[in-house]
Amino acid sequence: MEVFNLMKYKKILPLLIAGFMLAGCGKETDNHGLDKNNPVTITIWHYYNGIQQISFDNMVNEFNETVGAENGIIVEAYTKSTISDLNSAVINSLNGDVSADAPPDIFAAYPETAFIADKMGKAADLNEYFTDKEKSEYIDDYIQEGQFNADGEFTIFPIAKSTEIMGINYTDWQKFVDSENVSLDDLKTWEGVAKTAEKYYKYTDALTPDIKDDGKAFFGRDSIANYMLIGAEQLGSPFFSSENGKFEVNIDKDTLKKLWENYYVPYVKGYYTAQGRYRSDDAKIGNIIALVGSTTGISYFPSTVTIDDDYTYSIEAKVLPVPQFEGCKSVQVQQGAGMVVTKSDETHEYASAVFLKWFTQSDNNIEFSLNSAYLPVKKEANDISKINDVISSSEIEIAPILKDSIEISVEKINDPSVELYESPPFEQAEGARDFIGDFIQMCADEDYNEINDRVEAGEERAAVEAEYTSDKAFDEWFEQFKDGLEEIIS
Repeated sequence: MEVFNLMKYKKILPLLIAGFMLAGCGKETDNHGLDKNNPVTITIWHYYNGIQQISFDNMVNEFNETVGAENGIIVEAYTKSTISDLNSAVINSLNGDVSADAPPDIFAAYPETAFIADKMGKAADLNEYFTDKEKSEYIDDYIQEGQFNADGEFTIFPIAKSTEIMGINYTDWQKFVDSENVSLDDLKTWEGVAKTAEKYYKYTDALTPDIKDDGKAFFGRDSIANYMLIGAEQLGSPFFSSENGKFEVNIDKDTLKKLWENYYVPYVKGYYTAQGRYRSDDAKIGNIIALVGSTTGISYFPSTVTIDDDYTYSIEAKVLPVPQFEGCKSVQVQQGAGMVVTKSDETHEYASAVFLKWFTQSDNNIEFSLNSAYLPVKKEANDISKINDVISSSEIEIAPILKDSIEISVEKINDPSVELYESPPFEQAEGARDFIGDFIQMCADEDYNEINDRVEAGEERAAVEAEYTSDKAFDEWFEQFKDGLEEIIS
């Protein structure tokens, strides 16, 4: 009979215990196939350009040299120039088109593109790599935007956001204030902006009494689609709604009338305008003195106005919150593409999640946001004191107008009474959104020119304008709008 060797088992026992312990906590220690000696390469497609691309590339390099090197992850980022080019490249790639590049591991996307990728079965569910606790660290609305399907999958990860802001040429505004009974409070509502714009037109027209009807436009905005979609939301009748995966369309005539009265009507009368590619271009040459644009675009608001080759003058710029409709809930757009991880294998998906977590660490995300004019996505990062600390410690140079814009935007995002809006994704979402904004702008441009042609031909301006802004004119416009939108979403 073999004698029990206690000393032998004393040596073996610790090895056995260690083995059982490793086996019991495999999920906690699992590196998902990562090997620092054999790194995996992660490709990212985005649409950043200029300073945004430089800032993103710098962040990617920092990751590769630190966390990436420690974990065996190499990130390679490529710009597709524009969001439209990016969308086309992504869809072609996911479809496996012969001429398309292989799909990236991560791509920037708005909900419309993410929705299509998800329907194709090509978008990874990030719930596999982000705990509920981790997701709770981000702005709730940003996370909800990425959970658009009925299954609760987490498809779009937020990395940088923007909203809208009002910019004003405060120098020329003060001249206007000194002459007319107006104040900045008048710009809190769309109704107030329209009334102020009429006063400004008459004020500038009176500056040249020998020239009739040469008043100047007061206001313009970049995204007409945002005005329409968010305005409808404020007025209580959103164009689109989605609940539990069920999509609905609502075209309310009273809501459209309100939107038409506060954009089309002042536009055809010359109180609003849109001549340059962006409204900051119009502000640079004095065509307008107030605009609404994105927080990422506000840095382009001019510091000088050039009337002609011989006359340029410096101005002070000021930023204000975006106007709301009178007596309605406060709604603020949330925009800026998130990141979608392409469904592939565990190692690539996990490595993608590691990068996204690192990128949105508060200090990293604030630094990128400040350099690119975006807003950070974590709750703790949306704090002005913390943002100011990062500015001080990193010695980031930031224009005063951008700093003020961030402060106002962060205040709105943190305000529980303010609803952050994003249009629900559906298959025809991009076309529908474009139509909603383009149709009212196209009609306004066309009718403004027709009015001016008829006035130049000898007709009385007031009588002609009354014809184009009548209830009959609205009814005709509404029917065309309704038919056009229904055709797109049918």
